[in-house]
Amino acid sequence: MRRTVEAAIELGIRSLAVYAFSTENWTRPVEEVTDLMEIFGETIERELPDLAEQGVRTRFIGRRDRVPQQLREQMASLECETAENDTLLLWIAFDYGGREEIVHAVRRLVEDGLTLERIDEAAVAERLYAKDLPDPDLLIRTSGERRLSNFFLWQLAYAELVFMDTLWPDFGEADLRSALREYASRRRRFGGR
Repeated sequence: MRRTVEAAIELGIRSLAVYAFSTENWTRPVEEVTDLMEIFGETIERELPDLAEQGVRTRFIGRRDRVPQQLREQMASLECETAENDTLLLWIAFDYGGREEIVHAVRRLVEDGLTLERIDEAAVAERLYAKDLPDPDLLIRTSGERRLSNFFLWQLAYAELVFMDTLWPDFGEADLRSALREYASRRRRFGGR
């Protein structure tokens, strides 16, 4: 992740989202989930402070109620410490699922007592986990997979998709530049002609 974030900074990208842990990942063996939580906590301690010094603001998207308390505290602390940074906004989707996010938004619509006439795209978007997350222009899917894997289902409505065979741990600046070149060669119409 660090290589990609630093490359994004160099390329002038202002907002970058990465999928760190999905809602479905909880179905993995308990030992594996425990290890992933430890690795994530170590990453917050080891890697993200250096990125913060480079002006990266970190925000976490997803549920926090199932995350171990210590990890929740690390996440909250990092968000607070980087709140004023503005070189790059790094969104980390953790315990995140696109379908669950949409259900969450619908529940909030009901809780807020909105009438049918007041429910529109803006009302739903306002109730997503991170209402200030800009709709992505580009989704880069690594590992040779050709699916969204329940990632940003609402936000990706008009994103361009680039699929790469490179595994995420091997993804770096050259891969990012390649994906951006492919993106730049496309004509975006947002549903128009």
